[in-house]
Parts: sequence; C-alpha cells; structure tokens
Amino acid sequence: MSTGGAFGGNRGLRPIPPEKGIFPLDHLHQCDTEKKGYLDCLKSSGHKSEQCRHLSKTYLECRMAKNLMAKQDMSELGFSGVTELDSIVEKER
Repeated sequence: MSTGGAFGGNRGLRPIPPEKGIFPLDHLHQCDTEKKGYLDCLKSSGHKSEQCRHLSKTYLECRMAKNLMAKQDMSELGFSGVTELDSIVEKER
C-alpha cells in the first residue's frame, strides 16, 4: 500500500502558506489597465523587468487601493526610490 497521495504527493505533510499570505484575484478587472500596461512594457522591453518597475509599482498600488492586497509600504516591496523617471532614464541608455 502506498503512503503517497493520488499523484505521488505525501498527504502527511501540511502545506506551507506563501510568505505574504493569500490575496483575492481581480475577478472584477479593477486593475486591468495597470496590468496591461506592465505586460505591454515587458513585451516591448524584451522582458527586462527593471525597465518596467514604475508600472509594476503602479499595479501594486492599484491592488492596494482596491483592497485586492494588504496595504504595505512600497519600500517593503522593493520599490524604495523607484519613480517613472528612473525607468525612462534606463530605457534611454
């Protein structure tokens, strides 16, 4: 008799939750404009995320404003000193 789960997983171990916890999905598409802007930037920059950080920040701010994630200081999320100007300067280099 096997001690694993249906797909070979160990049913005896409890799953570990993500560090930031769970957050609701954007079922009402409240931040789609911000998300689309970020994804378009990634495509046009060859998936160089550092050139699109200002849009990532805008998307997370939208999620916090719409209560789709817990409000948190942006510096705690790695956005200390990130401005749109920083990304524009990087793009010109």
